[in-house]
Amino acid sequence: MKYHFIGIGGIGMGTLASLLLRKGCVVSGSDIRENSMTLRLQKEGAYIFLGHKATNIQEADCVVYSSAIALNNPEMRKAKEKNIPVLSRAQLLVHLMEGLDGITVAGAHGKTTTSAMIAGLLIKVQLSPSVAIGGIMAGNNNAVLGTGRYFVAELDESDGSFLNFQPMYSVITNMDFEHIDYYQNWDNILKAYRQFIHQTAAGGKLFICGDDERLLKLISESGKEYLTYGFSKTNDCRAENIIIEGFSTQFDCIFRGENLGQVILHVPGKYNILNALACISVGLSLSISFHLMKESLAEYQSVERRFQIKGRINGVQIIDDYAHHPTEIKAVIEAAQQLGARRLITVFQPHRYSRLQALFDEFVRSFQQSDYVVVTDIYAAGEDSIDGITAQRLVEVMKKTTEKPVVYVPRNQVEEYIYTRLQTDDVVLTLGAGDITHILRGDRNLFLKEGRQFFLNEGVVKKDKSSLVIGVLMGGYSSEREISLKSGQAVSQALKQQGYIVKEIDITEQDENKIAEQILDSKIDKAFITLHGKLGEDGTIQSILEKINISYVGSGVQPSRLAINKIETKKVLQENGI
Repeated sequence: MKYHFIGIGGIGMGTLASLLLRKGCVVSGSDIRENSMTLRLQKEGAYIFLGHKATNIQEADCVVYSSAIALNNPEMRKAKEKNIPVLSRAQLLVHLMEGLDGITVAGAHGKTTTSAMIAGLLIKVQLSPSVAIGGIMAGNNNAVLGTGRYFVAELDESDGSFLNFQPMYSVITNMDFEHIDYYQNWDNILKAYRQFIHQTAAGGKLFICGDDERLLKLISESGKEYLTYGFSKTNDCRAENIIIEGFSTQFDCIFRGENLGQVILHVPGKYNILNALACISVGLSLSISFHLMKESLAEYQSVERRFQIKGRINGVQIIDDYAHHPTEIKAVIEAAQQLGARRLITVFQPHRYSRLQALFDEFVRSFQQSDYVVVTDIYAAGEDSIDGITAQRLVEVMKKTTEKPVVYVPRNQVEEYIYTRLQTDDVVLTLGAGDITHILRGDRNLFLKEGRQFFLNEGVVKKDKSSLVIGVLMGGYSSEREISLKSGQAVSQALKQQGYIVKEIDITEQDENKIAEQILDSKIDKAFITLHGKLGEDGTIQSILEKINISYVGSGVQPSRLAINKIETKKVLQENGI
């Protein structure tokens, strides 16, 4: 049997192509450009074409297309001319699952991780499942051709294609106002999930997050057998005594009132506790021992682009995540804050104009826990632009809701912007479903920009002390401006003699926001304050530096404010017997 895939480079399409190759089928496919998936499939024996041409389908017995492929695609038209059967990705997956007990995972968030945890468990207990997951798991086993009775599959609700399935067991992680370009409103979302619940096979079971009130209402009205999991005490399977420290997560698993024991995860975030509870719920229904479930979950390694560490640079961790919806963004930022970083810098690439338009206010509020937000250009994902929906406008509105730094940076300048502002113990979090993952290459061997050199050494990039950029702040607008300039120039000369890179920054603005922008644009690591009087000695410049997270030499904000007031200083000293 010969299969041809149109859009073979996508993770979902590539996974099914890999399964067919393992079944001994002949597989070819086309995509616009080469990527890691096309290269991987080529190594597995697939014939890959770059670009879409009618001649690519050759003598295929079946043509498979992704949801991103237009009906006027030349390969689609040729297949119909030749009367070759044409299947969507979902239809092919249904075909591959025939005769097996499907364990499917649907929902707005957490599908890939939950699917991976369940697949890993079934593999560990030697049930030999077949697996089709929309993310690269550890060991590249997102596509597994097993010999057992179970087929673990992640379903796609974005285009309604999950309604092609009638699974024996189904996890529904949650519902959210997502994929608005397809569903348009909440009524259509509820209608789709109601139908999916109804399609669960006779004798099957559903596993749903009971903390989702809409989902709980749908399932309770369905007449289907189900089991709930979550944090609420009303759930069948729930977590208590939660401890999250860095990348380690611990909780006690309570099943219908009985404490089964402690579970340890090596992935952060409360959302991963929910994913683990879903896995445990399925495992209990398949009569798998809790001891083996504990072992499997403790061994679980994150899926690619799910809180994935890309590298460490000068003590800075660069973490990449697929989160692109406000609910996901808030959850991932909360998890990142658990790492105890001095500063959390979030780099966000909005995904789709329609999503940003429909959830604009929610996006504005999603980054509250981040210390520094960089927003870059929208990843269109094939959509046309929408008037007034831009990354720049998102930044403008976000600035009105926070005093923390929020900036827009064009995509081709993000890497330079971030790498020239890194400070020890920062965490940089890149978020989005587009190509944001390729912007910061945490594993690069050398980064050289404006005299700042980083080099990789056993996974940790160190920075030469002589490349530290010191900003000497001078001038200002007090009556002592000229004295400040002379002081600053003397300090600058002394630092240069010590081998430091020095930038002399003459503060001429009085507006604090403009001063902050001037300092940020100078791309310095540390600040040496030589400002006198108002701005320099009253705590103002120190306050500005702290807001933009640049460390400085000298007294902090409150001591400076106190010291400049000679009368108040004398009073405090006298009261304390000094």
